[in-house]
Amino acid sequence: MTEPDRAGGAPAVTRSIRILDLLAEQPGQTLTLSEIARTLGLAKSSVSNLCAALEEGGLVRRTAAGYLLGRRTVELGSAYLSGFDQIREFYRVCEESAVLRRQLVQIAMLDGARVLYLAVHEGRERFPLSASVGDRYPASATAVGTALLSELTPERVAALYWDPREFACFTERSTATIAQLQAKLAATRERGYALDEGEVHPTVLGIAVLVPGSPSFGLGVSIVHPTGAATERESVLAALREAAARLTRPRLLSA
Repeated sequence: MTEPDRAGGAPAVTRSIRILDLLAEQPGQTLTLSEIARTLGLAKSSVSNLCAALEEGGLVRRTAAGYLLGRRTVELGSAYLSGFDQIREFYRVCEESAVLRRQLVQIAMLDGARVLYLAVHEGRERFPLSASVGDRYPASATAVGTALLSELTPERVAALYWDPREFACFTERSTATIAQLQAKLAATRERGYALDEGEVHPTVLGIAVLVPGSPSFGLGVSIVHPTGAATERESVLAALREAAARLTRPRLLSA
């Protein structure tokens, strides 16, 4: 069944956005016209016309195997991120921290029931399933996502997760129900920071704090679990809290 276009919206625009979203969900993988049309429930001729327009604007790139996102999306993304002082300061804050400069640090924002990773500081070797810039992961399973969701009311969280398919189970520890998520968020609010205890990868522990603002950001570190010593976790948490405090007043840093 074809998904109806939003009332009052321009069909060509909304369908083009759906095409871009679909390609963004398949990073590095090409999709043919037939695959795009079938997935979105659109006529192949319509998809062909829309992709031609998107290609002309540099938003998609056509190859022999199909379509990919185009260079223009990178330019637009960079322009969007340049509007956030926190993202511009993120790398400097990481480098100036004796603890964070040696860690894998990520900053992300909430995008519905997912988190969008905006920047990554690679102070140590990456772990399996580590997110890269531009990746979107289920917020329910990640530490940065949990930190961001904890800012919402339980009612707002329930509205985001009305569809059980929003829960992605990477491991047997992954949060799988709304009841589990609400309990985890309550614990996060009480302790003041978020944990991913083997939810994305069984040997990786994620620790994250909130950088409040409009929008808010989740700032997190991934460390080896359970081999990571308790003292390392404490030092990482303290460094994250200090970094979050600095990132809430980024204009003072560049003044």
